[in-house]
Amino acid sequence: MSKIVPLSSQPETAIERLLDAAFGPDRHGRTAYRIRDGMPWLPSLSFAVIDDAGVLIGSLQCWPVALTRNDGTQIPLIMVGPVAVDPAHQRDGHGRAMMDAVVAAARAQATEPLMMIGDPEYYGRFWGFDAQGTDGWDAPGPFERRRLLALSVDDSMVGGVGMLSPRIVVPA
Repeated sequence: MSKIVPLSSQPETAIERLLDAAFGPDRHGRTAYRIRDGMPWLPSLSFAVIDDAGVLIGSLQCWPVALTRNDGTQIPLIMVGPVAVDPAHQRDGHGRAMMDAVVAAARAQATEPLMMIGDPEYYGRFWGFDAQGTDGWDAPGPFERRRLLALSVDDSMVGGVGMLSPRIVVPA
């Protein structure tokens, strides 16, 4: 029986192998990678699925990103993805279970709104992600506007105008 564990419990090399198997080694040029460039993933919102033998078969990472306005100010967001499942274990519900865990954790932690580049029919049906409020968003690479999705974890409005980008971290 598989189980969900913190992604931080898994070796980075195993995570990278899984991402290569799920998306190919050329995945680093995608728009999502540009949006989160240089940011560390968030351990409290990143999950793994391991099988009975403790082998990594799924991972879901979340990242601190922002909508950067023309004046340089940022609206903090959390980017969900990639959702990766070993090809031999796809269609077994592992991706959906990790998404359930992320949305529940984000709500429990009262995080910033979640955003992703994904299929609105799928992510909308199960978790409520939609493109409402994202029409003013731009991204640093090719994207389909209808696939820029957001989910408020506290029912507040999500919106704004600007470029999706890494979040500027101000030292404390």
